[in-house]
Order: sequence, then structure tokens, then C-alpha cells
Amino acid sequence: MFYLVNFEKKNSGDEILIASSIPKSSGLKAWGDAVLIASNSYFSYVNDNNLLKDKKIVFKTLDDKYEPDLTYENIQKLSKDNILALYGVVGTPTNKEILPLLEKNNLLYFSPFSGAEFLRNNTIPNIVNFRASYKEELENLLNYIIDEKNLKKIAIFYQNDEYGEEGLISTLKILKDKNIELSATGTYKRNSLSISHAFNEIKNSKPEAIVMIGAYKAISLFIEKAKKDKVLKDTIFCNISFGDANSIVKELESTNTNTKNLIFSQIVPNYNDKSLQIVQEYQSIMQKYAKDKPLGFISFEAFLASKVLVNQISKLEKIGELNQKNLLNTLKNPPKNLLYEIEMGFKNNQLLNKTYLFEYKNNNFEEIKR
Repeated sequence: MFYLVNFEKKNSGDEILIASSIPKSSGLKAWGDAVLIASNSYFSYVNDNNLLKDKKIVFKTLDDKYEPDLTYENIQKLSKDNILALYGVVGTPTNKEILPLLEKNNLLYFSPFSGAEFLRNNTIPNIVNFRASYKEELENLLNYIIDEKNLKKIAIFYQNDEYGEEGLISTLKILKDKNIELSATGTYKRNSLSISHAFNEIKNSKPEAIVMIGAYKAISLFIEKAKKDKVLKDTIFCNISFGDANSIVKELESTNTNTKNLIFSQIVPNYNDKSLQIVQEYQSIMQKYAKDKPLGFISFEAFLASKVLVNQISKLEKIGELNQKNLLNTLKNPPKNLLYEIEMGFKNNQLLNKTYLFEYKNNNFEEIKR
């Protein structure tokens, strides 16, 4: 299906309205909080320092509880306003639900918080992704587990929706290319902690590694349960970025569950690596505008995406009218060094094209150098 886009909406007045639907409650609240706090921190910095020359960024958000029907309703409401861009809807099923609205309302959409392949489909021209895809994360993760750790008995624990299915399909394809079959699959319902059946299915296969495609509370509960089981206590648990590494570790530590044998894929470098100029900037701005709020990978990603969005809005004064068409074009061509050490290049309908692996050791995320 090809989406025809006719951008007519223009920005007017002193406010530039950016909108989103994110989980402010429910089991994915920590995810939504990280996006909201980091983005608002950067937007506040922009407004306080007049980086958009007497215009102010306004970030309007509604709670969708990580439920696609609510996301659809929220975007319907938000699209009635004079929005310059939709930004940062959290989740794969939620993003899948709003695709018809992007077409119907001609909405420019930047930086969905999802690595789904359908968001990277070139038949949807009004989407510009920021993050690398789940497929790229899983390729890097499984190449390490199989080729370097020499583990062959691999199971998958996944959320029973579009997000989990994306991970399952990518994992199956990667394993097929390596002539490996999954030892077991286990699934659970979104926004639930009903993992017992999945746990038993996976446990019975005695896997060496488990790929985990879920939300942090369900993943944490699974790992906590596995660490108490003789069969799974030494299994390696492999998480992709959407799992939310910071929240997983926090949940496990709150129950005194050991955090050994956890591998985390990420699409940004370590948010605590102060040798990086971009990390110094992130931490400085967060310290000023969200002093008591936790730093983390998701927060860092949201900060970076916000910085790209604002920088490209600022360029529009040089190329003409501030509207969605112009912003779409400029978002595809940000300066390569805008994020300093983090390179950007528009490829596969996304700006970031690198993934990272981390282990949690000595109360820190340590990058697995390869």
C-alpha cells in the first residue's frame, strides 16, 4: 500500500506544537516517563536559551497505557491541533494502530520508539525513524551468542502482539541462516504478568540462552523466577533495547535477584560514558531540568532524538516556510556530527544504524567490545 502525502499544515504564532501518545500509567510507565522527562528537559533547555529565535517548543502528550485503541484515540484528538510533527509514540502495537491516521491526517512523524520493520517501509514516506531496527539488534546479539559464545540451544520468550512477533520472526530467520532451530518458545499477553505457561515451556527445553522480546516487568519476573530454578539459573538472558535495561535491573535488584548472565542490546552508547561529549551534554541538561530523575538508555535516546528534531526545525528558517514538508526533508539530512561521537546517516528510513551490547557488572553497564 502506498501512502500519498500532501503536507498543508503550517506552523503559526510563537509556539511550535509537537505531540505524542505515550504510556504515563500501566506496566510501561517507566518507559513513558523516560521519554517524557528527557524530551521535556531538552525542550525546556531550547526554550530557555531561545534556540528557535522567539518561538517556543510545546510538547503535548496524552496517556495511552500502552494500549493501541487508546493510542488511536489520542492521535485522533491531537491531530485536530496545529501540530508540526508527531513524535515518539512508544511501542510496536501502538504504532501499528495509528498508521491509517498518518495517511488520513497527513501527519509528519519523527522517531517512533519502536524498531519494527513496518515503520521502515518506504511506502510510508512521512515517517523518519531515529533508532536502529529490532532486526539489526537481534542480528548483533545472536551473532555474539552463537558465533562467539558458541551457544546453540536457544529459546525465545516474547510478548503476544506485533512487537513480540517482530522479534520472533527476526530471530527465526537469523537462526535459520545459521542452521539452528529454536529449542522452545514461550509467550505472554501484553500488559500482563501471566508468564507461568511460557516459563514451563522454555524450562523443559533446558536452553543455554533465552531471547527476550517483552516489557520490563514481565522480563524481570521471568528472570527472577529462572534464577531460583536449578535448570535455568545459569542460562544467559538476551534482551533488546525495548525491554528497558535500567528498569529490568532495578526490578531484579529490588528482589535481591542476581544480575549475572544478562546481556542487553542497545541502539545508543552508554549514557554514563563521560568520555563522550554528547553524554556530557545529556547529563548536564538533565542535571539542570530533571535533577532527581534517573538517567538511562531510553532517556538518553529520547534526549538525542529531541536534539535532532529541534536542530532540524531551526534549519527551516534558512530554507523557507516552517511546515511539515520542509521538516520531513530536513529530518532526513541532519549534520553527521550533530550528536558528536554518534554518527547519523539516513539509511533504511532511520538515522542511527549501529547497535551495542552490554553486560551489567559491578553496578554498571559495561560494553561488550568486539
